[in-house]
Amino acid sequence: MIKASITIDEFVDEIYDAILPETEKQNRSKVEINKTDTLSINIEADDATALRASMNSITQMLSVFYKIKEIK
Repeated sequence: MIKASITIDEFVDEIYDAILPETEKQNRSKVEINKTDTLSINIEADDATALRASMNSITQMLSVFYKIKEIK
């Protein structure tokens, strides 16, 4: 089992709503989101390829979120 975590401390509610659909269990990975004052995204995967795929999905969503924030 391979694990990774991301902690975000700004736009917590908005990012939570944007990333929530990405938390569905995949075949080889699991994404959990914990929201308090910060947003903790925890990823567990069976192998490095599955971890990378989940990380890419999350980071792409974050990238889009921040680009939209810049436009506004």
